[in-house]
Amino acid sequence: MPTKEARRAPADKYDERRNQLAESALQTLGELGYARTSLREIANNSAFSHGVVHYYFSDKLELIIYCVRYYKARCVTRYDAVVAESTTPEELLDAFAAKLVETVQEEAAMHRLWYDLRTQSMFEEKLREAVLMIDATLEDMIWRIVTRYAELSGRPTSMTPHAAYGVLDGLFQQALLGHLTGSADAVDAMAAQVHALMPLMLAPAVDAAGG
Repeated sequence: MPTKEARRAPADKYDERRNQLAESALQTLGELGYARTSLREIANNSAFSHGVVHYYFSDKLELIIYCVRYYKARCVTRYDAVVAESTTPEELLDAFAAKLVETVQEEAAMHRLWYDLRTQSMFEEKLREAVLMIDATLEDMIWRIVTRYAELSGRPTSMTPHAAYGVLDGLFQQALLGHLTGSADAVDAMAAQVHALMPLMLAPAVDAAGG
């Protein structure tokens, strides 16, 4: 009787190896950035030879796009528990801010790579489709937070998904920059700003008299 391994489709094994290469490459990419990373550099910092890397990815651009898609596919579920488990607007704000702080502190290199690629996509046309797709999924992720906060607050949001994402992403990017350049209070300031800004995304309250 064939073993489970023997029954696996070649395509599954191919995708599994590409995922392994992505895991290995992400650290190098996060440390060196888009411009300074080559397939050979990735191979030199991994358990895979340059020939193996080149077999699964035709060039650096293909590998980088795959890596970021692979990483962001996990990121977009990061706040699902915040949405599902929060029962008050204050609880949601606390959990959301804490999760933002955690990801800046623990995964700064990956976020730095993302912002690097997003900037590069303004010049590198081949990057744009992937960057726009990933950006849209991140916008959806943030919108789930904003709309849940509005629901718990009992007031509609006054923002569009695009505007809400722009505000919070800009705040996150500034905190990341501060964290990477040694600012001791960058992440705490971000958390405080999340608490200050989120209420401003709600429509004005209407008093009982309708005024």
